[in-house]
Amino acid sequence: MNQPSINRRRLLLQGGAASLATVPAFGAWAQQAWPTKPLRLVVPFAPGGSSEIVARAVAGELAKTIGQNVYVDNKPGAAGNIAMQEVANSTDEHTLILGHIGTLAVNPFIFPKLPYDPLKDFAPITLVSKVPSLYVVHPDVPVKNIKEWVAYAKARPGQLNYGTAGNGSAGHLAFEYLKMVSETFVLHVPYRGTGPMLTDLLAGRLQAASVGAPALLQFIKAGKLRCIGTGTAQRLPALPDVPTVAEQGYKGFEMTQWYGLLAPSHWPRPNILKLEAESIKATRSTLISEKLAQETALAVGNSAAEFGVFIRAEQARWKPVIARAEIKPDGA
Repeated sequence: MNQPSINRRRLLLQGGAASLATVPAFGAWAQQAWPTKPLRLVVPFAPGGSSEIVARAVAGELAKTIGQNVYVDNKPGAAGNIAMQEVANSTDEHTLILGHIGTLAVNPFIFPKLPYDPLKDFAPITLVSKVPSLYVVHPDVPVKNIKEWVAYAKARPGQLNYGTAGNGSAGHLAFEYLKMVSETFVLHVPYRGTGPMLTDLLAGRLQAASVGAPALLQFIKAGKLRCIGTGTAQRLPALPDVPTVAEQGYKGFEMTQWYGLLAPSHWPRPNILKLEAESIKATRSTLISEKLAQETALAVGNSAAEFGVFIRAEQARWKPVIARAEIKPDGA
């Protein structure tokens, strides 16, 4: 074989080796390219509550670094079960969900057959926020604190009502918890979301409610609702004159809502890890911390593993409360 032929063969072999060498790098680039289209963040409740405020805050910040827009899609119904099932079964690898105390720690114990498994069908990403629960009454109700509310309710057993975003919602848990420790009888009126419930509460068709602070502060400050107690361990800076329920004679009483991001567990592991890293970065950002603080919500941003442990602990905490209050799903 002559020298030119040898040289040509050598060049071809070197070129082939160079092409092969680029394959792993291209594969790594392809993985890093996810997401390839906008991410859909499903909120399993109607617009107008704390969930939407938290979701929009984290979606806006996450979009800055993950490489795609993140849009919020409210899908209320069946205490969040419809949205949870839809996201668990989604196959586009671009749909995630805002998990909640209700869908993750309550529904497993109030529905005889849940269309999703909160621990098996979802991969925890990060706990985004903890939201203080506030106890409020319509201004026409002549009480200024929990002690007066309890006395007022005991003098009118079954004549007063309170509204919630639905059976098994955080507001339902919070008020049943108060009823249990105060031994009062107040009728529960479930709605399909916090927004519709607040409409009736503000109009005076309901006497009371327990809702996350972000959705209530504007109405409290405007005098349209009266806050009679907070479910926090310490008083809130935004409401320094409102004592906690614990301060008002119910030692150890604490009630907060919480929200976290989850993805379907069948997502490719690299995508889940990327979403976790970017979600933690977004949640811990100064912008989100300040934004949520303005709404009296606490930004968390823990690891996926820590969020998973938290979910299990909350399930263990609320299971006996649900059993004692005999909380049932709508229509049961």
